[in-house]
Amino acid sequence: MSLRKSFLSRKFSRSFREFNGSQASGGDRRVVHDSAELDRVSGSVESTASSWSTLLPELLGEIIQRVEDSEDKWPHRQNVVACACVCKRWRDITKEIVRTPSANGRITFPSCLKQPGPSDFPHQCLIKRNKKTSTFYLYLALTPSFTDKGKFLLAARRYRRGSHTEYIISLDAEDISQGSNAYVGKLSSDFLGTNFTIYDSQPPHSGAKPASRRSSRRFASKQISPQVPAGNFEVGQVSYRFNLLKSRGPRRMICPLNCPASGGSGNSEMKKPDYGSGHNTVLRNKAPRWHDQLQCWCLNFHGRVTVASVKNFQLVVALDPKGDDETVLQFGKVGDDTFTMDFRHPLSAFQAFAICLTSFGTKLACE
Repeated sequence: MSLRKSFLSRKFSRSFREFNGSQASGGDRRVVHDSAELDRVSGSVESTASSWSTLLPELLGEIIQRVEDSEDKWPHRQNVVACACVCKRWRDITKEIVRTPSANGRITFPSCLKQPGPSDFPHQCLIKRNKKTSTFYLYLALTPSFTDKGKFLLAARRYRRGSHTEYIISLDAEDISQGSNAYVGKLSSDFLGTNFTIYDSQPPHSGAKPASRRSSRRFASKQISPQVPAGNFEVGQVSYRFNLLKSRGPRRMICPLNCPASGGSGNSEMKKPDYGSGHNTVLRNKAPRWHDQLQCWCLNFHGRVTVASVKNFQLVVALDPKGDDETVLQFGKVGDDTFTMDFRHPLSAFQAFAICLTSFGTKLACE
């Protein structure tokens, strides 16, 4: 709802309450709003909104640019979102000024969750687990502390679907279902829980077809892209290799993904991610080393993981032309139900969260 409509609704609702209150009191005072008065109130609000929308483009661009430069972290970043909510003209200019996460390292709009992360440094996030409800919550870390929740990004809930498991991913922590307005995608596993498929609610490119007839229903996913129907479109897989010999070592993973293209220094268009001009990327887990003194497998998480767990992992790009084995995603345990998730380019927050969800649950054939 726009600010103008919200303001009008509050005007009318307040007048309606005053009118009902005067009748209930039985007094002689009555609040009467005839059509002329309502038109006057509506006209004043529209004139106020139009005065903001008719600012000179140069002045408006300078205002939004200053807000963009000064409010670089949440919760102050909400002022940038507020600029995009004033009117369509403000929204268009805000989209031109606000750059993609890969360019400035900032998550601003919901569409940023399906765009590649920054290349120079990782986004540090936390995952909170609720075992009773089988629910997982992703937060953008705002402080180095593992106890602070930070900025909420995504939520997921685990469902048992016959012989396989599904994780429904949503923008709303209170409404996690495939038919909700906040549905953004899902993760589906096989019977053994060793092979997973990542589905996006939006088509990765023009002409893309949903994965199955059942998943091709038209959902009301409006936050990411209101122009296209939502469904289930495959954008990646996660496979855990079998450990038939039961040799010591952590889980081994391989992840072929269709990563969205970087927006460079362009604007962060609030629409579906551009997978069509992206590239296929294969990730694998970084091999740990055996520590003789500790008698365990070790990886350097740079202080971001504090509890030893078979769920902990680091992923690197397989066949990296640079050959530096730079970590693009790391996941690890820091508490009973608290985990860290750090990701960077070419992964998006949505893809990184989906990959980390595959680590939950027992995998007897892989351990």
